[in-house]
Amino acid sequence: MIIFGAADETQVVVAPPLARGGVRTEPRWVRVAITTFAMTFLSVFVVLPLILVFTTALSKGVSAYFDALTGSETRAAILLTLAAAAVSVTLNLFFGVIAAWAIAKFDFRGKTLLITLIDLPFSVSPVISGLVFVLLFGAQGFFGTWLLAHDVQILFATPAIVLATTFVTFPFVARELIPLMQEQGTQEEEAAISLGASGLRTFLRVTLPNIKWGVLYGVLLCNARAMGEFGAVSVVSGHIRGETNTMPLLVEILYNEYQLVAAFAVASLLAFLALVTLVAKTVLESQIVEGSSESDN
Repeated sequence: MIIFGAADETQVVVAPPLARGGVRTEPRWVRVAITTFAMTFLSVFVVLPLILVFTTALSKGVSAYFDALTGSETRAAILLTLAAAAVSVTLNLFFGVIAAWAIAKFDFRGKTLLITLIDLPFSVSPVISGLVFVLLFGAQGFFGTWLLAHDVQILFATPAIVLATTFVTFPFVARELIPLMQEQGTQEEEAAISLGASGLRTFLRVTLPNIKWGVLYGVLLCNARAMGEFGAVSVVSGHIRGETNTMPLLVEILYNEYQLVAAFAVASLLAFLALVTLVAKTVLESQIVEGSSESDN
């Protein structure tokens, strides 16, 4: 219903009810064509490759599949991938929460620069990121002479893999929390501080409960990116078999050696983790929407 008011009269115009599911202006055949195109595109470019990964991995039977996953190189790659993801996610969680808190809740000089630096890994190729670490920690790099003198191995070892993974994934938590915390404002924190709560207590009892689903969502995306990282890790790892190969790197090596079952077995594990991440992402998105609607009410 729309009401138009004037100085001496009021007009009431009743708008027609919306069609179920929203306003529909396109004819039925257009909607069917668009839906069919979208489903076909997703089936060819998303669903079909996933099916081929699992069918190829199981092409020689379940026993060959599990033999490929339980090999020494595969176990080492899985453990290295999980370790690098765990460390990088922990570091990015700590950094992301602090950076988002500072950007969303305070005004300070250099705020725009900090936001730009957070977005930097999104605009730089992962291969370039890996080369930067080579220039820093390689034998001829900026810190190379000092590292050699003190017998510290960073490049072509686990520390370089962790550093590269952390660099390419650190925007995810911060970028998820910044708009969420900006939308919530500072009223609740100001009220808590006015009642005598300390800054840390205000964060733990007021800020953190309001952003918990956003934190989990950012951690989830960060972890998925960390486990699937290839470019930067490929540059700094050295491809030492059984030592510095993560799961994506091992897939490439096995495929180049024509060990297709083993390669697709490891790839299927990554695909399975991606599907689990997708389900968890959907659940967290629903929780975020519900939390936003409850806060609005």
